[in-house]
Amino acid sequence: MLRYLTAGESHGQALVVVIEGLPAGLEITEADLQDELRRRRLGYGRGPRMRFEQDELRLLGGIRHGRTLGSPVAIEIGNSEWERKWTEEMSPAPGETASPLTQPRPGHADLAGMQKYGFTDARNVLERASARETAARVAAGAVAKKLLAALDVAILSHVVAVGPVESKSTRLPAPGDLDRIDESSVRCFDADAEAAMVDEIKAAAREGDSLGGVVEVLAYGVPVGLGSHVHWDRKLDALLAQALMSIQAVKGVEIGDGFEVAARRGSAAHDPIAWDAEDGRYRRESGLAGGVEGGISTGEVLRARLAMKPLATLNRPVLKTVDTVTKEETVSFKERTDVTAVPALGVVAETMVALVLADEVSRKFGGDSVDELVRNADAYLAAVDGGSDRRG
Repeated sequence: MLRYLTAGESHGQALVVVIEGLPAGLEITEADLQDELRRRRLGYGRGPRMRFEQDELRLLGGIRHGRTLGSPVAIEIGNSEWERKWTEEMSPAPGETASPLTQPRPGHADLAGMQKYGFTDARNVLERASARETAARVAAGAVAKKLLAALDVAILSHVVAVGPVESKSTRLPAPGDLDRIDESSVRCFDADAEAAMVDEIKAAAREGDSLGGVVEVLAYGVPVGLGSHVHWDRKLDALLAQALMSIQAVKGVEIGDGFEVAARRGSAAHDPIAWDAEDGRYRRESGLAGGVEGGISTGEVLRARLAMKPLATLNRPVLKTVDTVTKEETVSFKERTDVTAVPALGVVAETMVALVLADEVSRKFGGDSVDELVRNADAYLAAVDGGSDRRG
C-alpha cells in the first residue's frame, strides 16, 4: 500500500526518495523533514562529515500548499560537498577515475559487491552501500510518522548499549521523554550509563578504532490488528525484522525480549491477558512479546531492539585485506568515518518502524484521504473489544 524507493550515492550530487501510496491531505513541510534529518546527525562519536556536509532538502512533487495530493511524493536531499570535491570523481559522464580503490574493507560490501557486479573499483559499491543512503529513508520516515500521528501513534528510540557499556535501567521511555533523549550526547535515557558510554567512545577514538551497540525502538498507540497470521510475508514482526535488518551494519534484531525469553520456561515467557473493565479492552500484563503475537499487533507498546556491529572503516587502518589488482596482502583503505554511529542508528530505526507501520495502517484502514483513513480506523477500533472507542 505504501511504497518508497531511494536513489543516489554517498558522494553523488543528491539522494532522492519517492513515496507512493500516501493519502491526500497529510500536512507536510520542509521543516518537518529537516527536523528528522537533524536528529539523524546527532550523537557523540560522529565524524567531521556530519559537521560540514549539509542536507539540502527540496520537495519536488506530490505536495501542494503544505498538503499531500494523493500522488507520489518526491524528495531530493542535495550533497553540499558535491561541487567542491566530487563532481569529477562521481561524474555520470563517460570517463574513468584516476585513483581506483582496490583494497576492500573487511566487513563492508566492498569485495562481495565487486565480485558480484564485476567491478574493479570498490567505490562503485561503497558509494551506494554507505549509510549516507539512510538520509533518504529518514526523509520518507518523517512523512510516515506524520501519517501515524493522525492515528495517535508515536515512535521513539534510545541507545541501550555502546560497545560493552550497557544501560541497567528497566524503565521504558515514553513519547514525552524524546526531547530528553535527543539532548543526551549518545541518545541514552539512562544518565548513569551515558557518561560511561562517552568514556568508551573516547577510548576507542584514541586508538583509531570503532564501536557498535544496541538501540531500542518503541511505538506507542499502535492499534490492535496490524499484520496477519495467515502468510509468512504478512506477519508484522517479520516485516519489522526485515526492515530493521536492512539498515547498514545491523546484524541482529529481536522483538520484545526475544533472546532472553528463549532461556526461560514457557510459564515465565508469555504475557498474561487481562480484561480492563474501565477501558473496555484486553490488556497484556507484561511486554515480553514486544506488542506482537502471531504476527499481529496486540495494541500494547511495540518494542524492538537491534544490534549494530562496529563500523568497518577505521581511523587507524589495521584490518588485513588483499589488493584486488596485485593480490598482495595489505590493509584496507580509509574513508572518512565515525567512531560510532549507534546514536544515529536509533533515528534510522524509528524511520524503518514508521514505514512498516504506516504501510500496515494503510493496508488495514485504507482511504484516499487522511480524513477517510482516520474515520475508518475509528470505526474499526470502536468495534474491537466490545465496542470501546479508543486507539492503541
